Amino acid sequence: MIRATKIVATLGPACASPAIMSRMLAAGVDVVRLNFSHGAAADHVERAHIVRECAHKLGREVAIMADLQGPKIRVGTFPRGHVELVVGQSFILDAEAEAGADTHASLDYKELPRDVGPGALLLLNDGLIRLAVEAVDGPRIHTKVVMGGRLSNNKGINRMGGGLTAPALTAKDMDDVKTAAQIDADYLAVSFPKNKEDMYMARQLMRAAGGHALLIAKIERAEAITYLEEIVDSSDGIMVARGDLAVEVGNAAVPGLQKRMIKLARERNKLTITATQMMESMIHAPVPTRAEVSDVANAVLDGTDAVMLSAETAAGKHPVETVENMAQICTEAEKSAAVELDRDFLDSTFTRVDQSIAMATLFTAFHLKAKAIASLTDSGATALWMSRHHGGAPIFALTPKVESQRKMALYRNVHPLYLEQSPDRDAVLLAAEALLVAKGEVKTGDSIVLTIGEPMGKPGGTNTMKIVRVGEHRA
Repeated sequence: MIRATKIVATLGPACASPAIMSRMLAAGVDVVRLNFSHGAAADHVERAHIVRECAHKLGREVAIMADLQGPKIRVGTFPRGHVELVVGQSFILDAEAEAGADTHASLDYKELPRDVGPGALLLLNDGLIRLAVEAVDGPRIHTKVVMGGRLSNNKGINRMGGGLTAPALTAKDMDDVKTAAQIDADYLAVSFPKNKEDMYMARQLMRAAGGHALLIAKIERAEAITYLEEIVDSSDGIMVARGDLAVEVGNAAVPGLQKRMIKLARERNKLTITATQMMESMIHAPVPTRAEVSDVANAVLDGTDAVMLSAETAAGKHPVETVENMAQICTEAEKSAAVELDRDFLDSTFTRVDQSIAMATLFTAFHLKAKAIASLTDSGATALWMSRHHGGAPIFALTPKVESQRKMALYRNVHPLYLEQSPDRDAVLLAAEALLVAKGEVKTGDSIVLTIGEPMGKPGGTNTMKIVRVGEHRA
C-alpha cells in the first residue's frame, strides 16, 4: 500500500550528516523543515544543499520548507540561568531591566507592558508557569505566581486568550525570507500570523526576493482562530501548530480545533500540516507511546496532508526510527479511512473545467476500481483538486517541472514523478503508462484513469479524462 499522508521532518544536529539525512529520506520523509529560529543563514543554505544532494542520489525530489521564527516573545536571561518561582510569590516582568534576578525577569518583548492589564494571565514555558497580572507600572508588570516552577533563560510568554500585539514578521524574518528565496524553498511557514494582512505581506516579501514558495500559515495564536477563514483563504495551506495554540486557548480546546481547521482547509482546497509533540517520547525512547500512535493516526483520519516531526528528528536519539514508525502508523491508519466520494459531491457545483475533470476522475476511478490515477500536469493544480478527497486510488502526478514535483511532495495521496511532455498527446500518454509500469505501480491489464490538457503544456488547462487498460495497443 502506498502511503498517502506525507511526513515533514525538521533538520537539526541529530540529522545533520548526509548519511543520516539519506536514511531519513529513504525511511519516508517527504518534506524537510529548516527551522529559522536556530542557526545562521549560511547554515540553512548548506543544509538545503545537503538535502537536494541526498534526494538526488536516491532518485527522488523532496520539498524544503523554511519556517520563520516570528516575534520573540520571551523573558531574558538570569545570572544563574534560572530562578525558582513558588505559588503566591510576587514577581515582576521588567521591560527595562538588563537581566533577571530572583524577584524579576527582563523581557526580550519590550511591548508586553502595553499589552496587558490587571487580571490578565500570563503563561510561561509552554504554560508550565502561570503569572496573574496585578498591576502595570510603566515598564514593569507586577504579578503573582499562580503556578510555580523553574523559569530558565529565554522561555516563551503567552497570554491566555491571546492579545499580544507583536507583528508576525520581524526584521529577522524579512532577512530570512531572502535566504528562503535563495535556497529555492518550496514552502514558507509564517509564524504567529494574526490575520490575512500578515500573510499578504509575507507573500509580497517572498516574491520581491525572487522566490516562488507556497505559504503555510502557522495557526498558533488565539486571534488566528477568530480570523481563521481569511487566513486560510490568503494562504496555500495551514499548520495546526498545537504548542503555542494550546497555551493560549487551553489544551482541551485543541483536538476540536484541529478537526475544524483540517476540514475547513480541505473544503477550500488548501494544504494542512499537523504538528507539535506527535512522537515526543521518541526524542529519547526507541518506540512511541500508544497515545502518540493514536494521535498520529487520528490526524491521518482527520484528513491532514502531513504530520510533522520537530525535536524528534532535529535533536532526538532516534531520527530514522522515528520516521519509520510514523510512516508505519500513517499507512495502517489509512487502511481504515472511509471513501465518501458520493457524499462529498452531493450538492457540489464546480466552476472550473480542470476542477470538474478532477472530480470526474476521482469518481470514475473509484467506481471502476482503477489501479491508479495519472495526472499529466504542469503546475499541479489538477492533482491538488483531487488530493482534497479520499478516492481510494493513488494519484500519480506526472510533470515536466521539477519545482512542481517538489511542491506536490506535500499533497496528500499525490505521488509526483518527472515526465517530459511534448505536443504529441499519444506519445505522452504511452510514456506515462510506461513510467508507471517501470516504477512497478501498475501492470498489464490494470486500468488507469488519466487526465490531460489539450493543447499540451498550458498551465491550468486540464480538460480531458481518458480511461486506458495497461498494455492495450492504442493508435
